[in-house]
Amino acid sequence: MSTEGPLASARLGYLLKHAYLRYAERSREALAPHQVDGRELAVLTRLAGPEPLSQQEAARQLGIDRTTMVALVDGLERKRLVGRRPDPGDRRKNIVELTAAGRTTLIDATEAADRAEQQFLGALGPAAASSFKDVLRTLLGSGP
Repeated sequence: MSTEGPLASARLGYLLKHAYLRYAERSREALAPHQVDGRELAVLTRLAGPEPLSQQEAARQLGIDRTTMVALVDGLERKRLVGRRPDPGDRRKNIVELTAAGRTTLIDATEAADRAEQQFLGALGPAAASSFKDVLRTLLGSGP
């Protein structure tokens, strides 16, 4: 039985997958000039919060396993977007902070990602796009 065609396109899984793939491609293209991907942007965003975070704390908050987080932070450090320093309260931990270049990249990449999201949702119009995001938040258990 084929998974293509009108019956497949009526299935929620098919629709979510293909919507995600289309959105991911737009995001990838928008972020490429800033030399970060979506996961790296998420890490930069989390690290830009008001409280300094260790790698472990940021990983937990983002739902990323520790090994993956180390690789992400290593990559961001190679790009000179973040730096590590010992946590003064616990020398076994490293605090990860944005560099000046990291802050600039965060601002520019966030603007690019926002434009890509607006383009992706543009066919819905502002009210429907807002409602769509509210519905997704509800489905994910975080409410509107």
